[in-house]
Amino acid sequence: MTNQYKLIVLCILSTLSTGVFSIESDELRSGLSNQQSVAVTIYNHNLALVKDLRKVKLASGVSNLALRDVSAQIRPETALLRSLSNPGSFTTLEQNFDFDLLTPQKLLEKYVGKNVNIVRVNPATGAESSEPATVLSANNGVVMKIGNRIETGMPGRIVYDDVPANLRDRPTLVTKINNKTATEQTVELSYLTGGLGWKADYVAELSPKEDSIDLSGWVTLTNTSGTSYNNAKLQLVAGDVNRVQSETPRTLGMMRKSADMVMESSAPMAEESLLEYHLYSLDRPTTIAENQTKQVALLSANNVPARKELVLRGADYYYGASYGDLGQKLKVGVFVEFDNKEAAKLGMPLPKGVMRMYKKDSQDNAQFIGEDNIDHTPKNETVRLKLGESFDVTANKKQTDFKTMPRPTKGNSMYESAYEIILKNAKKERTTVTVQEPIPADWKILKESHPSQKATSNTAVWKVEIPAEGKTTLTYRVQVKY
Repeated sequence: MTNQYKLIVLCILSTLSTGVFSIESDELRSGLSNQQSVAVTIYNHNLALVKDLRKVKLASGVSNLALRDVSAQIRPETALLRSLSNPGSFTTLEQNFDFDLLTPQKLLEKYVGKNVNIVRVNPATGAESSEPATVLSANNGVVMKIGNRIETGMPGRIVYDDVPANLRDRPTLVTKINNKTATEQTVELSYLTGGLGWKADYVAELSPKEDSIDLSGWVTLTNTSGTSYNNAKLQLVAGDVNRVQSETPRTLGMMRKSADMVMESSAPMAEESLLEYHLYSLDRPTTIAENQTKQVALLSANNVPARKELVLRGADYYYGASYGDLGQKLKVGVFVEFDNKEAAKLGMPLPKGVMRMYKKDSQDNAQFIGEDNIDHTPKNETVRLKLGESFDVTANKKQTDFKTMPRPTKGNSMYESAYEIILKNAKKERTTVTVQEPIPADWKILKESHPSQKATSNTAVWKVEIPAEGKTTLTYRVQVKY
């Protein structure tokens, strides 16, 4: 912070200490000290529903209730204020969201064209002298008129007479209400806001035999909304909720690039259906601090049966022309899948997120072996992860024959081609590779060295076993009619 702004900050603090604010004197201010409870429901895609319960003493008649410490990214058009203790006791006439927050620069900008006092200190004597000035500009520096001269930069300490009414120290929703009876009431303010988001992260450890996993799920919450939610009742909605896109969305400058990380261990979150979505509820209150990233436990399951699969997937372009060599040392993908079923010790709808896989080495140290995104996965569905490419298992592939066959009917083309795939295994144990070939048009296998299955209308699949430190050759001939 420059000396210029340090001096401005000192001036603001001096103003605040005197309690001088040119906000309407009949305004009733409610902050976090009046808050009784708060509930936060966070959706995917940067959207949250906040229900803020406060106890306030309202005067009868028309008055302004300033609800401080609301989200800086509140959508004011969604705000609803109601009395829970005295239903129907007041009506809301209008509301204003003040998000122009008090900063040294903002204060200076609001005083452009207005008079201030410049206080200088004599460096020799320490005596202060004051001189009136007019702020001419606050863009990229300060321009002032002092007497008959124009000065730039910071000529001294700037003293302001007041803080403008449209500057507030915290985001504030001001509601003008008409109240029937002067009494203390419990009111609820509910609104939608941006700046609150969540995502699921999963950590899985693959067993030594690669036939099961230990799975933990975490929910990562991020709060850049401009306020804190203390001891909040937290709920999360997983699913794609439709939202109307605004033509001119409002974005406030409350985002920060870095945030504090807090991890909290707890029992798994309770889950229930909500329309066509899923709702996850934390069983205890939690504080979501401003500019903080927090993690809470979502689920935990041990010894979940899993299956590892090595997959070599081809392409469909070489079935209609002569190509010859199709690749050397082709990569074989490594996949792990498991069933999201109660019988597999799961059965809870899994929100979309990133799943990271680990496996212990010979020294019992867990090593990272890959990660993949999973989509929202309902109960009884299969989760399939691509972890990477095999180092020790590779393939050489070539087209050994191609010929154009006489057209069986007018307008049709028919081709016959043959292929050789040499699968190599450098491991000390045997392995199995799933070879998937997407074959276009109307096709049939004429000859093959290993039995195939027609997995889909355009896919042939072979399960090929490769001996330890050995190789296996798969050959097949196919006829394709376009």
